[in-house]
Amino acid sequence: MSLVSVALVVALLFCLAYGVIIYNALVRLKHGIGKAWSNIDVLLKQRHDELPKLVETCKQYMQHERSTLEQVISARNAVSSAREKHDVGALGKAESGLRAGLGQLFALAENYPELKANESFQFLQQRISGLENGIADRRELYNEAVNLNNVRIEQFPDVLLARHFGFKAAELLQFSEAEKADVNIKQLFG
Repeated sequence: MSLVSVALVVALLFCLAYGVIIYNALVRLKHGIGKAWSNIDVLLKQRHDELPKLVETCKQYMQHERSTLEQVISARNAVSSAREKHDVGALGKAESGLRAGLGQLFALAENYPELKANESFQFLQQRISGLENGIADRRELYNEAVNLNNVRIEQFPDVLLARHFGFKAAELLQFSEAEKADVNIKQLFG
């Protein structure tokens, strides 16, 4: 074998090994997105199970706030539907509606001292608030995994393998601008 042939074989083996490394990194990123989504999904399911208990507890005290309670249940159902369909865009919108409804519900609870003193309500409020914080943390991790994936599949030479093997960009989980806006406390208690 000539020196040129050996160099060609070495170069080919190097390119093949580099391609395998890139492919494996892309697979790892894709599965990282799935893992991050699963972590969010677990918390969404837990919150989904807790919300009817909260609404039932509130119904006993808040007879005149039926529209707020119905808003929370409607938003809960929208989140569940988006979650089951893995529709990240719809989930972001539904989450915004649910968070707004819960914020209004907790603000209205201030007008019902007996409800605020109820142990079940206090437990559920703390539990749901904890789940909300967990969802926010997991959302950040999910979006980071999506960002790493999306950047990597657009970089050269990764883009060549990503296109060839059908790696796709993933969608960030974003909430509406209304959720990011400052809360008008006077409006909530007015």
